[in-house]
Amino acid sequence: MTDQENKSDRIFDEDAVLRNIVEGTVTHTGEEFFRSLVENLSLALGTDGAWITEYISETRKLRGLAFLMGGKWIEDYEYDIAGTVCEEVIIDDKFVHYPENIIDFFPDNPTLKELNAVSYMGVPLKDLDGRALGYIAVLDTKAIPEDPKLIGVFNIFAARAAAELQRLRAESQVREREQKLSQLVGSTMDAIIELNVRAQVKMVNPAGEELFGLSKTEIQDQDFYEFLGKESQIKIAELLKELYLLPQEKRNLWITGGLQIITANRHVLLTEATLSGFEIEGEIFYTVILRNVNERIEAERKINTLIDETKYLQQEIKELSDYNEIIGNSRAIKKVLNEINQVAQTHATVLVTGDTGTGKELVARAIHNRSKRSDKPLIKVNCAAISPALMESEFFGHEKGAFTGATSKREGRFSLADGGTIFLDEIGELPLDLQSKLLRVLQEGEFDPVGSSITVKVDVRAICATNRDLNEMVREGKFREDLFYRLNVFPINVPPLKDRPDDIPLLASAFVEKCAKRFGRRLGPLSPDITERLKSYSWPGNIRELHNVIERSLITSPGSELMLDNTLPETNGNFSSLEENLLDSNERGVITENDFKKLEQDNLLNALESTKWRIYGKNGAAELLGMNPSTLRSRIKTLGIKRP
Repeated sequence: MTDQENKSDRIFDEDAVLRNIVEGTVTHTGEEFFRSLVENLSLALGTDGAWITEYISETRKLRGLAFLMGGKWIEDYEYDIAGTVCEEVIIDDKFVHYPENIIDFFPDNPTLKELNAVSYMGVPLKDLDGRALGYIAVLDTKAIPEDPKLIGVFNIFAARAAAELQRLRAESQVREREQKLSQLVGSTMDAIIELNVRAQVKMVNPAGEELFGLSKTEIQDQDFYEFLGKESQIKIAELLKELYLLPQEKRNLWITGGLQIITANRHVLLTEATLSGFEIEGEIFYTVILRNVNERIEAERKINTLIDETKYLQQEIKELSDYNEIIGNSRAIKKVLNEINQVAQTHATVLVTGDTGTGKELVARAIHNRSKRSDKPLIKVNCAAISPALMESEFFGHEKGAFTGATSKREGRFSLADGGTIFLDEIGELPLDLQSKLLRVLQEGEFDPVGSSITVKVDVRAICATNRDLNEMVREGKFREDLFYRLNVFPINVPPLKDRPDDIPLLASAFVEKCAKRFGRRLGPLSPDITERLKSYSWPGNIRELHNVIERSLITSPGSELMLDNTLPETNGNFSSLEENLLDSNERGVITENDFKKLEQDNLLNALESTKWRIYGKNGAAELLGMNPSTLRSRIKTLGIKRP
C-alpha cells in the first residue's frame, strides 16, 4: 500500500461525529456556530480545509462565514464563483465530489495549485423553498475516497449548517418586519398607546403625543385613567377585566361609543377606539387605538397584517430552533418521510393518523414547508379546543352583529390560510353539523361567513390529523362518509415511538441539546446505560412524553450527566395497572373489545382519582397518562366516565 493510499484511509465513528456536532454547537449561534461546525467537520473528515459560505446571488459571489485552511482561520474571505469548483455546486445545484487529481480538472485555478489540493467535496445549502443560501465544502492534500460513510457524515454537517442559515434568514426577515411595523406605528395618523396590566402607559406613538398634547417622556409610565373622562374610566376598567378573561386569540374589542380623552389643556375629545391584548413571556399588555372611523379600517388592517406576519415568522424561528426537521433513521420513519416527499408538491388533501404525541403536526409542517405554498402561512386549528358554538365562526369568520358578542367583523381561519395550508388537528372532534360545511369548502373552495350573504372564495390546501378511527366513526354515524373519503386522499400513519426504538437515542440527544441550551447547561453525551433504559421503556405518550422526561431529567440532574432515576418509570419487567389487567384478562381467555374498554376506563379513573379529577396542567391526569388534555377529555366523554 502506498503512502498516498495510507493517507486516504479514514476511519469514522458515526456516534462520535454526532456527539461532536451536538457538543460543538449546542451553546452557539451565528458566527460561533459556523466556526465550531467547520472545525468539527475538518476534524471528523481529517481534511486540511473546511468552510461554510453565504451565496450573494446579485453579485454571484460567495462570502466566507467560517473558513479554515491548514489550521488557520481566513477572515473576510469573498470571491467570485466564476471558473471555480464552487460554481458547479451552486449553479448546477448538486453535490460535487472530486476524490483525487482535482487540479487536472481545474488546471487554471492558482489557488488549488498553491494549496497542493488533491481532493474536494461540496454541497449547496438551501432554504426551505429550494433557493441556494450558500454551500459547505472540504478540501484536502490527500484523496477523499468515495465512501458512503464519509459522504453520510459530510451530509450530516451540511444539514446542520443549512438549518442555522435558515434560522438566520428567518431572523433577518423578522427584524425587517418589526422595522416596517415600527415605521408604520410611528407614521400613522392614529394614536396608538400600549398599556401594561396595571394600565400604565408603556409606549405612545407621535400621533398619541399630539392627541394628548404631551411629550413621550411626560406620558411614559403615567396612569392611563388620568387621561380619560369619568364614564370612560369606568368603561375601560370593565373592558380590561373582560379582555383579561378571554383566550389570547380573542383579546380584541371594539369600544362601543368610543372614549372621552382629556388633553393636557383640559380639552375633552370624543374618540372612536379599539382595545386589544397580547401576551409576551407570560406578561399581558394592551393596545388602545384612538382613531377616526373612516381611517380606522385601513390602518388597522395594515397593522394587524404586519403583526400577524411577524408572529408567523417568529414562530418559524422557534420551530427551526426546536428541530423543525423530523429526526430518525428507522425504517418506519423513513417510510413517513418518503410519503411526505411524494405528496408535498401536490395539492392533495392529506390525512395524518397516529397515537397522541407521535408528531402529527410536525408531519403537517414538513408537508407545507416542502410544498409550493411554503411562502404562505400554515394556519393551525385544534378542533378539540374550540367550543362547538364558536367553531363555525372560527373556521369561516363572522360579520359584526352576527351573534351576541360579535362586536366587530372577524376573519376566519380559512380566509387567513388563503393561498396557503390549513392544518385541522383532532378532526374527529368536528361536530356533524359543521362537517357538511367543511366538505363544501374543501370541494368547492367557498364558504359563507356567519351572518353574511356574500360567498367567499379561497384556495386552501387541507392537512388533517386524528388519533381516532374515522372508519369506525363512519360506521357509528359520528362522521360523514363523504367527508372521510374527501380527507383520506393521501393517508400517512405516524408510527408510535415503541415501533421505532432505534430513533429514541437520536431524539433524546436532540431534546437534551435543546433543553440544555434553554437552561444554559452543558451536558455530556448519553451513557450506554441511559440509552438502554430509554429504549426499553414503552413510551405510551410517545415523543411528547420523551421530551417531557428529558426536560424533567435535566432539571433534576445536578451534574453534567443526565440522570433518569426520578423521572423514568421502571422498565425491568414492571407493568402498569392497565398492563396487569390485560394479562389477567388474557389468562381468562380471549380479550374482548369490552375488556379493553373496561380496562381503559379503569386506567383513566385511577389517573383522575389520583389527581383529584384535575385534567389540565402540571400534575394533571393528562400529564400523568402522557396524553393530550383534549384527547383525554374526549375519551372521558366517549367512555361515559362521570365524576362522583
